[in-house]
Amino acid sequence: MTKKQYSKVVLAYSGGLDTSVILVWLKEQYDCEVVTFTADIGQGEELEPARAKAKELGVKEIHIEDLKEEFVRDFVFPMFRANTLYEGEYLLGTSIARPLIAKHLVEIAAKTGADAIAHGATGKGNDQVRFELGAYALNPEIKVIAPWRLWDLTSREKLLVYAGKNKIPIEAKRSGGSPYSMDANLLHISYEGGPLEDPWLEPEENMWRWTLSPEKAPDQAEIIELTFAQGNAVAINGTKMPNALLLATLNEVGGKHGIGRTDLVENRYVGMKSRGCYETPGGTILLKAHRAMESITLDREVAHLKDDLMPRYASLIYNGYWWSPEREAMQTLIDKTQTRVNGIVRLKLYKGNVTVTGRKSETDSLFDKTIATFEDDAGSYNQKDAEGFIKLNALRLRIQNRKK
Repeated sequence: MTKKQYSKVVLAYSGGLDTSVILVWLKEQYDCEVVTFTADIGQGEELEPARAKAKELGVKEIHIEDLKEEFVRDFVFPMFRANTLYEGEYLLGTSIARPLIAKHLVEIAAKTGADAIAHGATGKGNDQVRFELGAYALNPEIKVIAPWRLWDLTSREKLLVYAGKNKIPIEAKRSGGSPYSMDANLLHISYEGGPLEDPWLEPEENMWRWTLSPEKAPDQAEIIELTFAQGNAVAINGTKMPNALLLATLNEVGGKHGIGRTDLVENRYVGMKSRGCYETPGGTILLKAHRAMESITLDREVAHLKDDLMPRYASLIYNGYWWSPEREAMQTLIDKTQTRVNGIVRLKLYKGNVTVTGRKSETDSLFDKTIATFEDDAGSYNQKDAEGFIKLNALRLRIQNRKK
């Protein structure tokens, strides 16, 4: 490996131990200039310390960007228009953030004339796949450096020794600090590793950061109304909000009522099973409300077609194929179905549960009370027609049974 293989590298930088070590390691290995990129996607951390640390480590070009609105508008909400769940449970909070970060890494590389991008994802996880598939889709010629697949710094202890030798400022790990690997953004917070590596072990209550336990949630239910326009939530209780603020508000109200906790074992794309716990209060509310809105505004076959496509769409996002032509084609179809998804959903939030208590659409409802009623329908539906309908649909079953 020649030291001048790369002259400038854009690093996805958090300011933590791993990426601070990577920053110095890149300079040492490649004798290159490092540009840092830090994305604010609602992780709830102060980002200026990352800028200060990058400066201390000699970085001249530091990019810190507020991407919260773009994240929700262009990534989270398109995903929710599809009612997306991976393996029936996971709301894809980490997965959906990675294509956004990859997009900006590639853009900054182009602006700064960098030769490569670098990330701190390990060689065991999904994120390396998501970052790199996204980067290659957006710039087929981009070069990617993944230090965890190259170096021998394979433990926290080795990272700390390297940091000490190279005078990298590292905050001492707080006594009683979290034993988990965590990832947070405006959609969720995740917990992996540590005690959770035993899938039989129940998570400790003090692990959860965003939600009250349902047992400690208020004894009084809270009623909210979500307004939808073309499949997107646009207002809470009649108050219109920007996308990021709306999701943040739902996180707050959902967390207060113990909504959105998930404990699951998922199948990683690289082949292993992994146990993770997630808090997604706002997303849990949104998913329930969106399906309720679709229930009165979507044609039956269109709704069923969406449900058929959703597991594949979810896998594309989980596995890192957000920028693939098949995901974009599916998104076009999904978005076409959403033009009629307009109206208001009423929900009850109570001790970890989200219950739909009403839905209405003044312009696009397909619910016809005159047909659905159990009372006198004044001839709008002829019940005698059902006999022929049933016999025609039973024809193949009767033929098959006669053969038996």
